[in-house]
Amino acid sequence: MDFLKNLSVKIDKLSERLGYYTSWLTFILVLIICYDVFTRYVLNISSVGLQEMEWHIFALIFLMGGAYTLKIDDHVRVDVFYTNFSEKKKAWVNFLGSVLFLIPFCVLLIITSYGFVKTSFIMGETSPDAGGLPARYILKAFIPISFFFILLQGISLALKSWFKIFTKDLPQAEKNS
Repeated sequence: MDFLKNLSVKIDKLSERLGYYTSWLTFILVLIICYDVFTRYVLNISSVGLQEMEWHIFALIFLMGGAYTLKIDDHVRVDVFYTNFSEKKKAWVNFLGSVLFLIPFCVLLIITSYGFVKTSFIMGETSPDAGGLPARYILKAFIPISFFFILLQGISLALKSWFKIFTKDLPQAEKNS
């Protein structure tokens, strides 16, 4: 039991670190957009590569921020009933949702995206636009990577929910939250 508690705590710490580093991409994105706006509207210079860099960074923020968003319970959810549930019912919803939907979906997405990413690497996929960015396959590689981190956080959520339901003894990091 202690192993599972420690595992959950370690996964949560990993998601925290990942969220912290991913948040810096937001700052970088703002700087790039400001530079793009300045060059486009003041200097009348436009760059396809710079615009692609903006959406590549946005994609990374979205993909790599998923595990942290799940960890802090800030993901999209229809809270019509959930908000009125007791802590034990919420734990049941989180446990069943994780085990029946989130974890299988992440595994499925990791497995099915492998061929997509592999094909992109093999053909050395780049931007189809003139002046676009090379190595688009690097961005695509973050699809299975990010869902691996979401999978880990889903496992942590399932473990924490299990502890809430059956033992009332939460992992140490959860007690401090």
